[in-house]
Amino acid sequence: MYRRQQRLRREYLFRKSVEDQKRAVAEKKQKIKEALETNEPIPTDLRRGAIQLSRVAELDDDGGEQVTNHEDDEYRWAGVEDPKIVITTSRDPSSRLKQFAAEMKLVLPNSQRINRGNYDMKKLFEACRANDVTDFIVVHETRGRPDGLIISHLPFGPTAYFQLANVVMRHDIANIDKMSEAYPHLIFHNFNSKLGKRVTSILKYLFPVPKEDSKRILTFANVDDYISFRHHTYKKVDGQIELTEAGPRFELRLYQIKLGTLENEDIARTEWTLRPYMNTAKKRKLFGDGQI
Repeated sequence: MYRRQQRLRREYLFRKSVEDQKRAVAEKKQKIKEALETNEPIPTDLRRGAIQLSRVAELDDDGGEQVTNHEDDEYRWAGVEDPKIVITTSRDPSSRLKQFAAEMKLVLPNSQRINRGNYDMKKLFEACRANDVTDFIVVHETRGRPDGLIISHLPFGPTAYFQLANVVMRHDIANIDKMSEAYPHLIFHNFNSKLGKRVTSILKYLFPVPKEDSKRILTFANVDDYISFRHHTYKKVDGQIELTEAGPRFELRLYQIKLGTLENEDIARTEWTLRPYMNTAKKRKLFGDGQI
């Protein structure tokens, strides 16, 4: 079993390296094509192979297939098979973190919560792969306050690291509605950049496809690179739509994405990391349009 996983991961990494090479060539051809069409000088770093690349670009079919995206391989069964999720905590969790993990189990359909205990992360992932788990989620805390969320997609990644802030549990919300078990509809607001679409995929594929008549809604709204999560149910009253919060609610801030699973984070390649103190002329917005 272990040898098979290692072989599959090597094949995945090889496909990714080939994809990166093809994408680099495609980007060069596109730059040369744009320069020729606008009658502008070809970029200096592309002049050496410009003639050969321009000839190849002329043969490209605009309607043909583009460079294969590794994300298609990561989520190839998304929407075809329902996700299967395992949720756990950091070691020796407080009662509040246990409660938050239990509420996340209610938010995510087809998920189960396990006690971390003294289990080694590698052993946990081996068990998850053997049972066809699609995503492994770990919640962390500081002094009893939930402040971290890690989503690791199986079998090969990616793994997304989020900061948690302003966590409000269900029992802290007045007039809370009962938790529906229906598959929810999802709303993603202001995820417009390439990174925003990447984060959308990581979050979206935690949920199965809902039925049209589902009255449960989960909202992920980006405001200044913080993702606000809200959970509501709705019903029609006298022809009007009435929303009722079901909780919990919290804010997420992405700080890293790695191309690997959590137990291999030391050797996994970093796809993206947050650098909040970069010296830039103006504030960088991660997900586009000035807001996440």
